[in-house]
Amino acid sequence: MKTIIGLVLKVVGGMSLLLSLPSLAHHSFAAAYDENRPINMEGVVTRVELTNPHSWLWVDVTGEDGTVTNWGFEGGPPVNLFRNGVSKDTLPVGSEIKVFAYQAKSGENKGVAVFFEYLDGRKIFMGGSAPGADGNPRPNNR
Repeated sequence: MKTIIGLVLKVVGGMSLLLSLPSLAHHSFAAAYDENRPINMEGVVTRVELTNPHSWLWVDVTGEDGTVTNWGFEGGPPVNLFRNGVSKDTLPVGSEIKVFAYQAKSGENKGVAVFFEYLDGRKIFMGGSAPGADGNPRPNNR
């Protein structure tokens, strides 16, 4: 009987440890993105990934020298974007948009988006971890 109880405790303990690992891997805004490196870009949507835990918006941005670079912008989970009016139908591939974001600390062509703006001026907040991505102004008390 003691063997069975010991085995059950080990299995429960092991499962608890395994279930906590994904939460350790999840990053905060400050861990991956640089608040001191805001970026504003205009480009053409190449891909929209509405997947958990983060959505991604991929945009071709043409530089001053004419080279095209594909940038990835992280957003919140799909449910946040759906609440803000985003779907694959409202943001089709080929759409021209402006993006306000913060660049990745790694220097990659990636960022976390605060919002994107259609060329007619409509803004859609990305509902992610970036300051202001929920559409609420950020307090000025750092």
